[in-house]
Amino acid sequence: MDQAAQTMIDNLEKNYGKSLDEWVSIVKKENFSKHGEILKFLKTKHGFTHGFANLVAHKTLKSDAGSASGADELIKKQYKGKEHFLPLYNQLKKEIGSFGNDIEFVPKNAYMSVRRKKQFALLIPATKTRFDVGINLKGQEPKGILEVDTKSNGMVSHRIVINHEEQYSKDLINWLKKAYESAG
Repeated sequence: MDQAAQTMIDNLEKNYGKSLDEWVSIVKKENFSKHGEILKFLKTKHGFTHGFANLVAHKTLKSDAGSASGADELIKKQYKGKEHFLPLYNQLKKEIGSFGNDIEFVPKNAYMSVRRKKQFALLIPATKTRFDVGINLKGQEPKGILEVDTKSNGMVSHRIVINHEEQYSKDLINWLKKAYESAG
């Protein structure tokens, strides 16, 4: 489990009066099957902030990275039906890893979070025909291949779309390097 999630779990009882297990039990009694239903319930009925509601929702549905048995399982899940993007993922991981020895790759259910002191990129096998690279460069005007991100709910500020291997470019690596440098 990553440190941020553990800190939130530690603070949950202090902020909302019950442990994670107690909140999961409360939510399970409601028989919700969708993440959004749980978020709405916790926010409206119990005054949760989005972050804590999201944590409880993921733990209830076992849809968080911490509920998986390991990184390999998460990566396999991310690329199921999109295996043709694995060489691109491996190439990006190798290139990003060469930026410095302070990089952490944290697999989630649907993407790979890339962190330095803070998250600076996401590697997302979005669909069978599209691979997104999310990049944190707040304040950067979009230009060239760099677009404003509208899909990740604020987890990154920009994205670069890759539909085929020919779109892997030095520009992509330069944007990632710039995001890495701003995260340090």
